[in-house]
Amino acid sequence: MSELAIIVPCRLESTRFPRKLLHPIRGKPLLRWVAERITEQMPELPLYFAVDDPLLAAVLEPYGFRTIATDLQHQSGTDRLAQANRAVGARHVINVQADEPLVSRAQLQALADLIRGEAPLATLATRFLRAEDFANPNQVKVVISESGRALYFSRSPMPFARDRAGVVDDAWLATHPCYKHLGLYAYHADFLERFTRLPAGRLEQIEKLEQLRALESGAAIAVGLTEDPSVGVDTLEDAEKFERLLGEA
Repeated sequence: MSELAIIVPCRLESTRFPRKLLHPIRGKPLLRWVAERITEQMPELPLYFAVDDPLLAAVLEPYGFRTIATDLQHQSGTDRLAQANRAVGARHVINVQADEPLVSRAQLQALADLIRGEAPLATLATRFLRAEDFANPNQVKVVISESGRALYFSRSPMPFARDRAGVVDDAWLATHPCYKHLGLYAYHADFLERFTRLPAGRLEQIEKLEQLRALESGAAIAVGLTEDPSVGVDTLEDAEKFERLLGEA
């Protein structure tokens, strides 16, 4: 049993961007960019890919990456993660998204440090810099306590700037820190198992944010801050943006 492992849940089909993990970027599938990035940034941790289709394993295994076949019927990446860790047996698990090709060592180290603490779940956040992003419901907000625990996650802008009737600009954000949630997590293994057996929470169903299930159940979520860039590939346009960033590197 390892003390800490990275597991990447991978689903072949995607509604917004069909089979995006196989999408070629400079001749290499997106999923392999992610695999090589994690290995480059954190080579000392064991790395596994929880896949739901042999096509995903086929772009990883020839290059030395370890895969674990998981059930096609899983409703979320968290369920896939839990099944994979039953085979891995890690005490703590870092969950990297399969469509995040710019994950950094600092982000992974922050999660590793946080999950060795008392909170059974850890995640990351970064400052909002643009009011346009702060208003976007697809960019999830998190409010954080003084002790570094998540108070709430929402698609709505929060905290609400009452004195400005909620209308804020980039200058306001520069002096009033507001935080964007990044979809990177770490779990205590026993909590991960318990979490997957919990029913979906009321707030989770309203906001469509799975992490609210943890808060509704009374679990603490530790939040680390990062300034490293994040590019989640949800659309073809996102893939093109990542390819442009490769050209600038």
